[in-house]
Amino acid sequence: MELKFSHIDILVKDLDEACAYYSKIFNAKISKKFDWKRDGLHVTYAVVKMGLERFMLVQPFSGNLKNLMDSKGEGTIYRHCYSVLDIEAAFDELTANGLQPEDENGNPLSKESLNSPSGVKIIWLPKRFGEFSIEILEEKSLKQFMAEAFLKS
Repeated sequence: MELKFSHIDILVKDLDEACAYYSKIFNAKISKKFDWKRDGLHVTYAVVKMGLERFMLVQPFSGNLKNLMDSKGEGTIYRHCYSVLDIEAAFDELTANGLQPEDENGNPLSKESLNSPSGVKIIWLPKRFGEFSIEILEEKSLKQFMAEAFLKS
């Protein structure tokens, strides 16, 4: 499987404050804000873009990410995210290697359930080392999401 680094996800207590900070000190572009709710998880997030580099700031309200921020604190980097050309082939390769992909809540993920609330097809690997997580996204839908994220509303 050929992975391409995409971004990291960082927990913050106040999304507006964090976005304003990075916009001011790095002249970063800030995407629209997005709300993600599914199965008890609720977060609001935005993409911070500086040239070709980007990261996501995530403000959790409920679910496992809220619990993680409450225990580890603001600024926790909890996920590295990569993209692949063919997400279904990546799913097949992972399962052939004995790994059961998960959803964002740690539940088993089927190949038919790769669509996320953001519209991007996503696989999460089970957490193997503490709270660190790896996310694999479909490159085509990720590019479309990023392009739309930075359109002026």
